[in-house]
Amino acid sequence: MASLKSSLRPLLAATLAVSFTGCASYVKRDDFDATVAELRATDQRLDGRINELQAAMEARFGQYDARIAQFEGRLHVETTAHFATNDATLREVDKPMLNDFASTLTEHHTGVTVTVEGFADPSGSAAYNKRLGQRRAEAVRDYLITQGLSADQVRAVSYGEDSNRLIRPGAWGDDGLANRRVALVIDFVETVAAR
Repeated sequence: MASLKSSLRPLLAATLAVSFTGCASYVKRDDFDATVAELRATDQRLDGRINELQAAMEARFGQYDARIAQFEGRLHVETTAHFATNDATLREVDKPMLNDFASTLTEHHTGVTVTVEGFADPSGSAAYNKRLGQRRAEAVRDYLITQGLSADQVRAVSYGEDSNRLIRPGAWGDDGLANRRVALVIDFVETVAAR
């Protein structure tokens, strides 16, 4: 009888352990409701954060004052990549916008051709301004290539001080910053070819 009791003890202990383990897998209604409420609160918090990020992103693109006009098979982007007088050095303040531009094209529009158009204010000779506009266009082109666009996808041209392309006709110096710029023109080659 003693040996029977001693052999039943492990069996009884195992049965109790299984019984308690089975009960442990059940979730109390209060705990379930609390978890669901916590998940809903997290979901609302994340929705709010997404809305904040979206607003911040819109503000960021707005701060660059990038004006985009879409044409059939073509997209023209006027950027705020501007230059100091008699200079073709890309400003640090303009690089984040160009980074976003290059990133968008490499991720979503790989089949495009980008023309970087360089401009100058009318403070120098027409020939000098044409060369200066070309150097500005090449500075932006080279930067876009370092950001992932392929060299055969980006070309640079200059309009110098062409009067029909000046933002502020005749303005130079501090007043002519709007004229010392680049514009990015995007041709959707694959879209046009598909038609």
